[in-house]
Amino acid sequence: MTQDVTPKPPTGDRPDLQNLDAALSHVDQQVSSGSIASGAAKGILYSLIETLGTLVGDPDLPEHARSGYEGLLEAAREMRAKLDH
Repeated sequence: MTQDVTPKPPTGDRPDLQNLDAALSHVDQQVSSGSIASGAAKGILYSLIETLGTLVGDPDLPEHARSGYEGLLEAAREMRAKLDH
């Protein structure tokens, strides 16, 4: 019998703010250059917005971290609004 040795992330582990920012910047660059379909960009933005919304709503999130996530959430919403028009 073998054991599952897949590492599991610690409970309460949050995504790194820099990684989420890099993802948002990458989508913005791809949209600007026309290298990504609008629908694909909207799907990625939807996922980012959902993730950021969940993080911002976490009552255990320290206030200094919350402001960074809120800024990214607003930027993602603005980008989605640009794609919708």
